[in-house]
Amino acid sequence: MSAEDRVETDRKRHAAWATFAKEAGDTPAMPAATVVVLRDGPEGPETLMLRKNSKIAFGGMWVFPGGKVDDEDWDGADEDVDAARNAAIREAAEEAHLRVEAHEMVVFAHWIPPAIAPKRYATWFFAAPVDDDDVIIDDGEIVEMSWATPAAVLAKHHDGEIEIVPPTWVTLDTLTGHDTVASLLEFLDERPARHHATKVASGGDFPVVMWEGDAGYDTGDGTVAGPRHRLTMATDGYVYEDDGVPA
Repeated sequence: MSAEDRVETDRKRHAAWATFAKEAGDTPAMPAATVVVLRDGPEGPETLMLRKNSKIAFGGMWVFPGGKVDDEDWDGADEDVDAARNAAIREAAEEAHLRVEAHEMVVFAHWIPPAIAPKRYATWFFAAPVDDDDVIIDDGEIVEMSWATPAAVLAKHHDGEIEIVPPTWVTLDTLTGHDTVASLLEFLDERPARHHATKVASGGDFPVVMWEGDAGYDTGDGTVAGPRHRLTMATDGYVYEDDGVPA
């Protein structure tokens, strides 16, 4: 596929995701964006994690910088993903005092929560390198910050030290296994971006969330045998299974 063909394919894919986000579920999902900011560390790429104030949405959770797309983010934007990119840049500056360059950002996922979620955000996920690691938080909306490898963050979650939501968990799992930020960004850029419209599964001993490609996705039945694309939130640790997802 040529570079031009890939750009056009991505453009059509992103437009379809945006339409799905506006139409899916009982309550339309509000457009949002998050950016995984990365720096090279002694043990490999590190990502910035922020802990939300316990009194606001996703309170107490550890998250990547991000938030909803505001009207101002549409300045100069022709499509949803462009406005989301602007929002991600703005949120990184507001929440962490970090400058993210638009031309260095890679869009690698789009997440939509299940219709039962009290607040639904259709969130575009970007990744980008940062040179300035002098993070400043406001101690208002954000109360704590940490640079760590994705594997270290997952280990803290496994040990019950921090709370993260499934999209964050799956993203961190995706980011593991790379020696440098450059190789990680190359991997994300070359891999087709993933669309995750989440469904909560019924049946089973533990909570399960599923995405397209799982044998039980269409029916919501977590006990159906077949291919898996799900996160099982067992008491002794989360288990992510991905047998192959349509681009």
